[in-house]
Amino acid sequence: MSCTAFCFDLDGTLTTTEILPCIAAELGVAGEIATLTRLTMGGLIPFEDSMRLRTLILGQVPLARVHEVIASVPMAGELFDFVRCNVDRCFVVTGNLDLWIAPLVEQLGCQVFSSRAILMDGMVRLESILVKDEAVHQLRASGRFDRIVAVGDGANDVAMLHAADLGIAYGGVHAPAGATIQAANLVIHDAGTLCKLLKAL
Repeated sequence: MSCTAFCFDLDGTLTTTEILPCIAAELGVAGEIATLTRLTMGGLIPFEDSMRLRTLILGQVPLARVHEVIASVPMAGELFDFVRCNVDRCFVVTGNLDLWIAPLVEQLGCQVFSSRAILMDGMVRLESILVKDEAVHQLRASGRFDRIVAVGDGANDVAMLHAADLGIAYGGVHAPAGATIQAANLVIHDAGTLCKLLKAL
């Protein structure tokens, strides 16, 4: 019997909103960070450059407060349920920081590939940025899965969708980036349809 792995973007895919603007509201710069996030998702700013800048700004927010904010970020119900029912085959693949997203990781209960950060003098400092296709390559090298399905919406998901056996551009919260649509085998705009497909694979 074949075994399929499912790789999900986090922000705007498994969550119903982008996470970093929620943190930015603590500094009164939610609009600015939302604009930067939107430009990054559209591929107009390289993800690595954008993530360094956003971490530099948002790293000022105390980590305990970030966790309070992120714990209240709403999850996409049907997709959340799918992950929870298939934790051994589902993986979150996100450019977001491990320190920040810890509350959501605990809720989801599956393995996560993410960018990494450290806490220095009370400030979050970026340590490494995840290139998303690395997660797919690691899962393939593990020999556990016959097929890998990737779901994402932003330009930084393109490499992951290309590396997967089936790439899905998902527009549940906002329209997928043009480059993401071009990289995908399928484009799906609602959680119900996506979950039906995933369950059938």
